[in-house]
Amino acid sequence: MLAAAVATATPASAQRPVPTTDVRLIAFNDFHGNLEPPSGSSGRITLSNGTTVDAGGAAYLATHVKQLEAQVRNSVLLSAGDNVGASPLTSALFHDEPTIDFLNEIGVRASVVGNHEFDEGYRELQRMQFGGCHPTDGCQYENSFRGAKFPFLGSNVYFDNGVPALLPFTVQVSGGVPIGVIGATLEDLPTVVTPTAIEGLKFGDEVEAINRTSGWLDRLGIKAQVVLLHQGDNTGGGGPDDCKVTPGPATQIAKGVSASVDAIFTGHSHQQYNCVINDPKGNPRPVIQGSSFGRLLSVVDLKIDTRTRDVVRSATKAHNEIVTRDVTPDPAVQKLVDKAKTESAPIANRQVGTITADLKAAGAASGESALGDVIADAQLEATAGNNAQIAITNPGGIRADLTYASSPAGEGDGVVTYGEAFTVQPFSNIMQTITLTGANLKNVLEQQWTATTTRILQISSTLHYTYSASAPIGSRVSNITVGGTPVDPNATYRVSVNNFLAAGGDGFTEFTKGTDLTGGPVDLDALTAYLGAHPGIAPPPADRITVVP
Repeated sequence: MLAAAVATATPASAQRPVPTTDVRLIAFNDFHGNLEPPSGSSGRITLSNGTTVDAGGAAYLATHVKQLEAQVRNSVLLSAGDNVGASPLTSALFHDEPTIDFLNEIGVRASVVGNHEFDEGYRELQRMQFGGCHPTDGCQYENSFRGAKFPFLGSNVYFDNGVPALLPFTVQVSGGVPIGVIGATLEDLPTVVTPTAIEGLKFGDEVEAINRTSGWLDRLGIKAQVVLLHQGDNTGGGGPDDCKVTPGPATQIAKGVSASVDAIFTGHSHQQYNCVINDPKGNPRPVIQGSSFGRLLSVVDLKIDTRTRDVVRSATKAHNEIVTRDVTPDPAVQKLVDKAKTESAPIANRQVGTITADLKAAGAASGESALGDVIADAQLEATAGNNAQIAITNPGGIRADLTYASSPAGEGDGVVTYGEAFTVQPFSNIMQTITLTGANLKNVLEQQWTATTTRILQISSTLHYTYSASAPIGSRVSNITVGGTPVDPNATYRVSVNNFLAAGGDGFTEFTKGTDLTGGPVDLDALTAYLGAHPGIAPPPADRITVVP
């Protein structure tokens, strides 16, 4: 009788469904204060078939967030970093306070710090977190600034003495279960910010910091864990949900991160991808990134076992949602954007020059870009008093196109406003002219290629060279000329760069060997002065860099 009872009870028990709750995680990355819909290629998303869709804008993003949240009752909104910094004038003029207000309005629950959160230093990051008036400019945007209602995370950010400088994680309860949110920024952050901005701070190995923090969460009984990682891979194209990544730092980190972590949201590289990478135990988990500037929302849907409070990995689904502009803008956010736009308008709308066609930041096959050419020429002209012979600028410092059809109605006007120029060069980097030998100059150009990255510097019309992409790294550049004359390795040349490059930024350490430093204007001032002095600028021919097999 007992055996029969057991036999009949077992199938009923086996058929009992696992009690689960659905939780939706929504994230974006690299917003960079783009409250208004970004223009040009910065305001479009490329689909798998190569067509594009206009996307982005804070009020549209807010509507899409609400729609996604309405579909799943238990939703958590997150950010993978670079919310602020390198922002358009509408936000940057007020030290990105309007952007923090926007993030508060839409209900962001946690954000990892990106490199741009450190643009104005650790103290300013703390002001972004806790509020207060700017120490120099005061409260220009509002009578008081209350700071972020969500924590900035950085498990691998320390003071020089090893003490954590930021919270490593936060716990968000959704669907009745706790979810551990771990933040980690790129270990190489010191290479992409000016040294003074991070003085007194250290940035550790991402995998070590994430796994240490994940272990703490394990011991606290928090089994559902996700990572906000401000580091990413590049791609070979594809649409929002393709996985055509070139395996890089994000892939390497994802492979090493604890199997306790159930999803990884990435950022920094401004790419779109939706990948699955197995954890160290061989279990699949999503690794996803949503482009930049608020054009995509990365969505990861989890089923969580309410008994174990752990994620049922086999049921995880992920996708990138396009922030289209065919929805009704969120009224509260639109009001916030309109306020920032109105208050910045007297400065933003001032005409500084004219162009005859789009000046694009994207490069030709060689990596040379029309806008990069113009900016480098502007920097050379602005530092002529320093006896500059060459100007060189970093592509990462060029944040948007200058478009001919730039008015809201889209008609061609060719007018460049201060706000548009600011969007292109928002860092307020200071020009510096240094002396390099011809050998130093060649080494600088060779440093454009590493085993994992390619960064083609933008150069003034006085500098020409050839490179072979198939040649070994370190031996790709030849036929360097300055002013039409072949470069002598032993001769000296006056080279103008911004202070970021002069300090070895983006891995261009050869610039630190420069001598006889002379200061110059802010890079934006150099650009606006050049635009004013040369009305009707046309895209220059891409003939400064020649590529051979």
